[in-house]
Amino acid sequence: MSLRGLLFQSQYQFQHIQNRIAITRCFQSLQTYSSRRRPTLLTPVIRAFSLSGSGAQYSSAGELVDAGRKERKKRIAGIDQDELLDPKLLADPDSCFCEFQGVEIHHKLYDPDSHSSDNSFYAQNQTQTPSLKLGLPMILLHGFGASVFSWNKVMKRLANLTGSKVLAFDRPAFGLTSRLNTFGTKTSDAKPLNPYSMAFAVLATLYFIDFLAAEKAILVGHSAGSLVAVDAYFEAPERVAALILVAPAILASSAIPKPKVVESDGDRSDSNNLPKPRFEIFEGLFKFIKYVTQAIMQVIKGMTDMLNSLYKKALSSILRSAFGVMLVRMIIDKFGVAAVRMAWYDSKQVSEHIIDGYTKPLRTKGWDKALVEFTAAMLMKGESETKPLLSKRLHEISCPVLIVTGDTDRIVPSWNAERLSRAIPHSKLEVIKNCGHLPHEEKVDEFVRIVERFLQRAFGGLEEQSLQAVT
Repeated sequence: MSLRGLLFQSQYQFQHIQNRIAITRCFQSLQTYSSRRRPTLLTPVIRAFSLSGSGAQYSSAGELVDAGRKERKKRIAGIDQDELLDPKLLADPDSCFCEFQGVEIHHKLYDPDSHSSDNSFYAQNQTQTPSLKLGLPMILLHGFGASVFSWNKVMKRLANLTGSKVLAFDRPAFGLTSRLNTFGTKTSDAKPLNPYSMAFAVLATLYFIDFLAAEKAILVGHSAGSLVAVDAYFEAPERVAALILVAPAILASSAIPKPKVVESDGDRSDSNNLPKPRFEIFEGLFKFIKYVTQAIMQVIKGMTDMLNSLYKKALSSILRSAFGVMLVRMIIDKFGVAAVRMAWYDSKQVSEHIIDGYTKPLRTKGWDKALVEFTAAMLMKGESETKPLLSKRLHEISCPVLIVTGDTDRIVPSWNAERLSRAIPHSKLEVIKNCGHLPHEEKVDEFVRIVERFLQRAFGGLEEQSLQAVT
């Protein structure tokens, strides 16, 4: 190489080094600036550059932008999304799994007989609660966005109270129950029993009654779990001994059906003897108008149902897409933790342990797609069903029912629980003061006392009857 070429190469290398030094100083200044203030959109780009080191090659603008996007996406509600795990790897020491309809259902079971010698904090508290010895197990059904974790504080105490097993399980799309990969498939190509449907949750509830080798069980549902409990009752009323609905997310009708008045024979004879004006022409015209009106209303109703069905299907297709997943992730990130705090009367009592318990499922593989599938299944619920609306069947419930609500519930207002108690005959309503949406977490002692009084009234003579049968 000529001397002129060597000088040109040296000059080029010197200029490249100067540019590199200038860029490094610029990013160092930005990093110092951002560390003294709140993070900005440049923060992930600065971090990506600083991690490259002084001896690394200069990254392109596209690589820096990609690094910034990854930095913004890798955490949802404070949970790192880079390495999601199989649910079984996140299980607790007392976690159990069983297979039902191809789904690995996570559940926890507490048997007071097998833990009688336990010296834990819960066992010490249990000795202060008298056992009713009902011989009826309990199945606990969590609400939307919750899991078995929400029953931690009362599960063992309820087992000691009833003297029977208490079981809680995670419904598909929640907790540590496995997520089936049905994302992206058409609804017509889905399996006969959608694991994210209400029908699956009901059958799983009845399955666990058999799992406990019991003829009947007491179903305790919280929020949306109350809907599962009531649907399970209507599916198999002979398997449900009682219902305990906590902050029930069941919309009760404001109009309570009135009992039909049956006329006596005497009244009928008197009414038939009364003189009636005969306006045959007007009566025929009235009937004609009535039939025409009913026909028009049926056509309008059919068109409304068709449009509503098309709307639901279109919305379901949008939800079950990449856009739907992105939307769910954004909502959980922005409002997930805030919703947990809002569920409490005193949000200051929400500890990091509680937040970790509710956000733990966000570490499982496919949690976002499963939540989308669950939402789509709830949206399409009843699309092909011919059963009457649940609100019109509440008066058919004949088993003992307890309804518990907090007076300051900001998610499901207490007035809805009061309306529900009027719709269900002979149900008992209990309102806990200074309590939000989670009475079984926020007011544990009062909640257990309320359940005890209810069970005493409903099954107080059960033990005496069993003793008389033995003698």
